[in-house]
Amino acid sequence: MCGISAFISVHGPEGLPRHDTKASLETELNESLDSIKHRGPDARGVWVSPDNKAALGHVRLSIVDLSPDGNQPFIDADSGIVAVVNGELYGHEAYHAQLANEYKFQGNSDCEIVIALYKHYGRAFLSHLRGEFAFVLWDPKRQLLFAARDRYGIKPLYYTFLEGGKRLAVATEMKAFLALGWKPEWDLDALRGHAWKFGEATFFKGVRKVLPGHYLTCRENGDVRQNIYWDSDFPDKKTIESRTEAEMIEGVRKHLLDAIRTRLRADVPVGVYLSGGLDSSTVAGMVAHLIKEEGAKLGNESISDLSRLKCFTVEFDKDSGVDESGEAVLKIAKRTADWLGVEFHSVHMDEANLASRFEDAVWYSEFPFPDLNGLGKLALAEKVHSLGMKVILSGEGSDEHFGGYADFRPDAIQEPDYSWPASHIPDSQRESAWRAARSKTGALVFGNSPYTVPESTPRMVNHTHTMTEIAGCGNLPFLPWTDPYLHAGGDPETRLAEDMDGRALEAMAKKWHPLHTSQYIWLKSYLPNFILRWGGDNMDMAHSVESRPPFLDHHLTEYVNSLPPSLKMKYDPSSPGADEYGAFKEKYILRQAAQPFITEEIFTRRKVSYLGPTLHKLNGPIHQLYSRLLTRENVERLGFVDWDRTEGFLARTFKDGDRAAFRVATLIAQFVVLSQRFGVVPAGPLPN
Repeated sequence: MCGISAFISVHGPEGLPRHDTKASLETELNESLDSIKHRGPDARGVWVSPDNKAALGHVRLSIVDLSPDGNQPFIDADSGIVAVVNGELYGHEAYHAQLANEYKFQGNSDCEIVIALYKHYGRAFLSHLRGEFAFVLWDPKRQLLFAARDRYGIKPLYYTFLEGGKRLAVATEMKAFLALGWKPEWDLDALRGHAWKFGEATFFKGVRKVLPGHYLTCRENGDVRQNIYWDSDFPDKKTIESRTEAEMIEGVRKHLLDAIRTRLRADVPVGVYLSGGLDSSTVAGMVAHLIKEEGAKLGNESISDLSRLKCFTVEFDKDSGVDESGEAVLKIAKRTADWLGVEFHSVHMDEANLASRFEDAVWYSEFPFPDLNGLGKLALAEKVHSLGMKVILSGEGSDEHFGGYADFRPDAIQEPDYSWPASHIPDSQRESAWRAARSKTGALVFGNSPYTVPESTPRMVNHTHTMTEIAGCGNLPFLPWTDPYLHAGGDPETRLAEDMDGRALEAMAKKWHPLHTSQYIWLKSYLPNFILRWGGDNMDMAHSVESRPPFLDHHLTEYVNSLPPSLKMKYDPSSPGADEYGAFKEKYILRQAAQPFITEEIFTRRKVSYLGPTLHKLNGPIHQLYSRLLTRENVERLGFVDWDRTEGFLARTFKDGDRAAFRVATLIAQFVVLSQRFGVVPAGPLPN
């Protein structure tokens, strides 16, 4: 787990690239790495090509091969190929053995296989990578920059052109571009059309994401291209499943155990985030099972006493306004820890702790989200770091693949599950259940989209509900001059649908069940852009902690994608005490697979979303923080947000306890922090 900053000179629109001295380029690169040094406190390396056309820099968090042989950049003496890699690549031992006769490895690092595999397989080598990664590779003979990102976007990677297009820069975090001469500006098109939540765009003009499951190439003429190397897929909804339920449960159990077993390998100790929910409890339970039954090591620790397995949870105040908070979640997590016999650590986040971490959390995440849950993750990582630990297993990705969100309920029963006839629901009952599910989705948390969409838009995504939810999340009180039909080409929901790959749209229309369509949309938007930035890698790495999410192992997810939708989100109105809402059993097949490893309490407990506190005291720490950030001067300096409406949201938040207003105020406050920390030029109408 590390940080990357790299750039190459290209023939831009203003002529030939400049040729600085090697010393000046190294200085620039080191200043860029300074901004992301939290990602790699253990070692640093910079490399500049002999012709000064390419420069690659790396800060290292040592996890595998702690010796200097694992330091980067990696350089192949034969070809001159150079690479910097962020993340973990599992199964690297086999490739070290397979390619030892044709590639001279400098050490035993997992990351060094990138160059060896690139030389052996060409661009097809990406299919051989398993894990969480992002990398930049420079091939001097071909004058080619090659970069890629893991399948689900666990690790971030951004790029932008600088100096009038004469330099392409690529980095793990956008802040690394500042030292390279980048002058941030708001991208009104992306902001107004919500394009920053989906696809390549960010809310900064000219800064793009390398997409999950994609690789990027750039030659010296400045021609940049992104190509897909992997994508989620689902079976034809009309194909009847031939496996038994028991076989599929065992398949999930086998693949998840393997994903967890693989992620226990490290040359440092490994711990587990334990929130009290199904996902993290399953991971902790399976880790305990692997230690007891297989003698698995916790990274570099060989233990038989489970009390040395460290688990961590966060506790919010019990009167903070969210369900998964206060004493309840702490007690559940503690009971699970006691049942497993593991070492338990909790972090209490009161309002003062939340306020003190708010601005740093925005800076580290680089992605605003209308909630405070990421602050809890930031505090957890700080606790893990304080105990001298570097690696944690986490539960991200389970809800997306096993149908864990309330937003998925309408789509789970919109159409029959033809692949699993046992799930048949009478049409009259389906209609009633669908309406009940539609009334209790994420719109209650994040609000409805205020836009009117064309009738063709829902048809593009087979009328699935999730696209509406995504488009509604993060609405801002925009100024009138930012009309979306002038600056964004239409409403956000349509923009998001149109940004999807044409192959995926065809599959939604003809092949996939609506639940699978809904999951796909979530995987392309919410997961990489909100969850994994505001509550995943960015927060953990702020305190030099590597989080490993076994639920995002592509061997597991490809198996889970093949399962009938009604075994992920099961609808069973005959279950005891079920009403139209309670009849949904989210993550049904995961529960069955996990049952031997979790408590009965966890097995029967309904999904409760991990959300941050929304109720805060008048004149308390959060109110004081927001009052300092949300001033007329600060809001008007953004250039695209209406101050009068912002003032109204601020008042309703703390005087009336309006949770919806709090979320809007939170989002605006985060944009203010981004404006201040990045020094963003205020947005304004284009001259007539």
